[in-house]
Amino acid sequence: MLRVEGLNTYYGDSHILRGVSLDLPAGSALGLLGRNGMGKTTLIRSVMGFVRAAAGSVHWDGAPITGERPERIARRGIGYVPEGRGVFPNLSVHENLVMSARAGADGRRDWTLERILATFPRLAERLKHGGQQLSGGEQQMLSIGRALMTNPRLMILDEATEGLAPLIVAEIWRVVAAIRASGISTLVVDRNYREVLAHTDRAVVLEKGLVVMAGASGGLDTAELGRRLGV
Repeated sequence: MLRVEGLNTYYGDSHILRGVSLDLPAGSALGLLGRNGMGKTTLIRSVMGFVRAAAGSVHWDGAPITGERPERIARRGIGYVPEGRGVFPNLSVHENLVMSARAGADGRRDWTLERILATFPRLAERLKHGGQQLSGGEQQMLSIGRALMTNPRLMILDEATEGLAPLIVAEIWRVVAAIRASGISTLVVDRNYREVLAHTDRAVVLEKGLVVMAGASGGLDTAELGRRLGV
């Protein structure tokens, strides 16, 4: 479904991604791990078209999408939950959700407003609340729900549990598992490598913009992984 080959990305003179390659087959889940500042978010932003890569390519369903505008990439069937959530503070929960509602690239509408509210009962209780009135955990639920309303084939979640209370973190991982079980492919970035490995088929570890470990999530050397992540 998604193939990244030899991606090199710069911020000014800083060489962030150095020949990164990865594959994400349809229906699978991939974990993206690494310490802060190692290129994880830059890789996602390069895939989504927010940052232009200097070299390398990104393919979606075999077609090149390198250099396409972010909205065109999203309409191909990629839902993105960014670090920082990106909730519209002056819109209500209901407005944040319905503004993104559309059929998927294949015409399916599996994720309706009713299904989102059933998945996130907290949002159902706060439909008229403004985005700025929600807790951090509720904002994260809203961000995930809004992405699901686009009926994506791939969901990218960048640090979806960062800064949240343990009970909310457990709820987010429950939803990640439900998304995966529904057949949507997932690309998950999170600091908790044990949860990432438990919710993915394969994992890739970035270090200074290079892929330093990659393989089946259940087969990675966790001692080596912990050493590289500093945990």
